[in-house]
Amino acid sequence: MLLDAALESIPYGFCVWSSAFRLVMWNRHYLDIYGFPRNRVRKGMTLDAAARLSAELGHHSDQSPAEFLAAYKAALLANRGGARVTLRERAAGGRTIETAHVYAAGLGWVVTHEDITEELAARDLLQKRRRELERQNIRLDAAVNNIGQGLCMFDARGRLVICNQPYARIYDLPEHLVRPGTRLDVILAELFRKGMTASTGEKDYIRWRKQVIARGQHDKTMLQLGGRTILLQHHPMQDGGFVSTHEDVTEQHQQEERIRHMSRHDELTELPNRTKFIEDMSASEPAFERGEKAAVLCVDLDCFKAVNDGFGHAIGDRVLKQASARLWGSTRETDLLARVGGDEFALLLKPIERPADAAAIAERIVKTMATPFTIDGHQIVIGASVGIAMAPVDGESTDTLMKNADLALNRAKREGRSTYHFFESGMDAAIQQRRAIEAGLRLALERNELRLVYQPLVDLRANRVTGLEALLRWDSAARGPVSPTEFIPVAEETGLIVPIGEWVLREACRTAAGWPGKTRVAVNLSPVQFRNQRLFETVQAALFEAGLPPTRLELEITESLLLAESEPVLHTLHRLRALGIRISMDDFGTGYSSLSYLRSFPFDKIKIDRSFMRDLDRRGDSLTIIKAVIGLGRSLGMATTAEGVETEEQLNAVREYGCDEVQGFYFSPPVAPEAVHDMLGRVVSPRLRRVS
Repeated sequence: MLLDAALESIPYGFCVWSSAFRLVMWNRHYLDIYGFPRNRVRKGMTLDAAARLSAELGHHSDQSPAEFLAAYKAALLANRGGARVTLRERAAGGRTIETAHVYAAGLGWVVTHEDITEELAARDLLQKRRRELERQNIRLDAAVNNIGQGLCMFDARGRLVICNQPYARIYDLPEHLVRPGTRLDVILAELFRKGMTASTGEKDYIRWRKQVIARGQHDKTMLQLGGRTILLQHHPMQDGGFVSTHEDVTEQHQQEERIRHMSRHDELTELPNRTKFIEDMSASEPAFERGEKAAVLCVDLDCFKAVNDGFGHAIGDRVLKQASARLWGSTRETDLLARVGGDEFALLLKPIERPADAAAIAERIVKTMATPFTIDGHQIVIGASVGIAMAPVDGESTDTLMKNADLALNRAKREGRSTYHFFESGMDAAIQQRRAIEAGLRLALERNELRLVYQPLVDLRANRVTGLEALLRWDSAARGPVSPTEFIPVAEETGLIVPIGEWVLREACRTAAGWPGKTRVAVNLSPVQFRNQRLFETVQAALFEAGLPPTRLELEITESLLLAESEPVLHTLHRLRALGIRISMDDFGTGYSSLSYLRSFPFDKIKIDRSFMRDLDRRGDSLTIIKAVIGLGRSLGMATTAEGVETEEQLNAVREYGCDEVQGFYFSPPVAPEAVHDMLGRVVSPRLRRVS
């Protein structure tokens, strides 16, 4: 009973086979491991019977019962020396049974049986995990040591846990300082000894490192070592330790500095650009508020567009470089010069005591820019206009000072260019008025606020009105009647003259189509309208829609148009004249008055500007000029019209020299469209008195 109890308590299968290979004893675990039915196992059972039963239950599937029996007997017979021999069997269900037998004389073979399936699986899993861990460690080691950043980990006590090769390489650390357990303060002491610097200094840097470690916060800083810039980023861990990354950003930092420099400097002249100028001016605002004096100069190169158009942009760029050098030579060491636009420069003069000091520099700029530039054998003449605003008198903020200097520049340009002008308080009101006119003009067409009036052109030979000039008027709902001298320049500057001019052309043609006979209508064209490549088609459409013959339309242009863009303009003018439209040179004598313009295009008419009529009594040369223009027109086969005839004396003067046509208040002011019919057909009295 004691033996049975002992055998049953053994945690594995147990059996004894006699020397004759008969079963002597066994325990319950032996039966359970193989699934032997209790009634099939008995004392004295042969090993052969046990092998057949085992095969019947699906064990040893890799062998036949005879093969298994032969092999098993051979193993038992081979072990009679008392040694413990282990074997493994393939059991049903894919299980592995490990058997161990020992031979005891007089008893036989004592055999133990243990199901080690789970143990083997766990062992395989452990080995698999160990191998996977080894592979991961290899990959991690390769990754850590091949990243571009230096990496190190310290524990909560500030001791090095691990670091990679780039970390040691970036700081050129000796081997003994990259061993686990090395303290951070020892490493830092070595780095500062080798010349590492921080923007805050050594003591402040060490204090900062201790603070971010103690607070467990993310942070970063820049370090300098051996001419290199290193970005350090601190990453805390939950256990109180930390990881820090170290990246050599020298090239990136230099590239960023180059980009930052390029974003704030002009590539062509290498001067500061508008962004840099505004930043530096803004930094000076507190000084302006304290009453410190300074001057802001806006400089514009005169006639620079003509340089680009006439010589090309390559020459224009070289002019800009030389101009910037001259401007630089006109400034002081404490001044700030910037290129803020295509041909625009800005200058901040500080400190400065008196406006006269700013005027002296502005005058020096005007003079030096008036000297011709010599480039590739070309003598290029430009100039400079300068606007000046004084701080803090004319403003304390950057925006105000720049705006006021620009207003002063506009005044200098209107006064004839190549001069300078100080800001005056009334300039702001003038620009506000101009903006109000622009805003109103943008709505004028939609609101039907524009209208045309017509002033007669009197033929001196026929004593009859043979044509009328269409003149634009604006009755603003907000401002009342606005003078053409106010709104026409604004329309031209803003480009609004293009849609307005198209409306004028269509309206004039529509109205003239209802006039009797061959009465012509004259319409002024702005130089801005010729920038529209479809001007010819626009004129054609206006004539077609109105049903007006082209011979009854007269287009008036000024000399400045031919100066700006001669070839494209002449092409368009020839196409218009080929339709039968008459082309007149308006305001002749007030512009450049180049005879080459009269030779380059066969104008039908020359209109003598009204200013010569006005000065007829005061200046003797006016009559001489009128006589010369009339004679010139006659010799070229061009009719002449005298504008601004208001007195009988003026009429007699131009008639005496053979002028063909006159226009002015002496005969009639501009009239509404409905009054034209009453005027047409009347014969002007022999003394050419008023039509009305």
